[in-house]
Amino acid sequence: AIQQLISEGINVNVTLLFSQDVYEQVTNAYITGLELLAAKDGDISRIASVASFFVSRIDTAVDNQITAQLKTTTDTPQRDLLKSLLGRVAIANAKLTYKRYQNIYSSTRWQKLASQGAQTQRLLWASTGTKNPHYSDVLYVEELIGSDTVNTIPPATLSAFRDHGHPKSSLTEGLDDAQSTLSKLQQAGISLQRITDQLLTEGVQLFIGAFDQLLSA
Repeated sequence: AIQQLISEGINVNVTLLFSQDVYEQVTNAYITGLELLAAKDGDISRIASVASFFVSRIDTAVDNQITAQLKTTTDTPQRDLLKSLLGRVAIANAKLTYKRYQNIYSSTRWQKLASQGAQTQRLLWASTGTKNPHYSDVLYVEELIGSDTVNTIPPATLSAFRDHGHPKSSLTEGLDDAQSTLSKLQQAGISLQRITDQLLTEGVQLFIGAFDQLLSA
């Protein structure tokens, strides 16, 4: 659907992205759509798209699994490993996704489209209000600042960031730590793929519910 719409010159906001692999599929669909539009002599410079990647929901889901394991695990090294992952997975996942963005849009395939005025499909960080009161209220703003990104910041989070946030180019920092965090998560026996699949299923269901409610009104 993404490929088809882009090829017809229709801008798309692709939403409910949680997984790096799915993000890459979306990006390929966008680029293929642009190539098809260019082949029809369409003006690809007029096409804009965002890939809406959800952040805090991942920490909420991961933290719930960690908390459940901590209630039953007595092994000290395992407990320390689990505690070290609290509130860290979502940002690690987002940073590695942005790394994929940079790799994809520096490819020779993309350069051909860029020379015709094509715009990259920007990453949009969604779900960036902090759900856990123990974490910084600007956590998902400060750590996700980088070129060609959008952050749909809730009003309360924006007020907090204006008050005490520190703007810096943070998305490209700590990539080794991010990779290490996801490796440790696997080591702890928690499947990020299973979590992102579940979040997608739940997210689609919420959208279906909201749309059905709108239509019935």
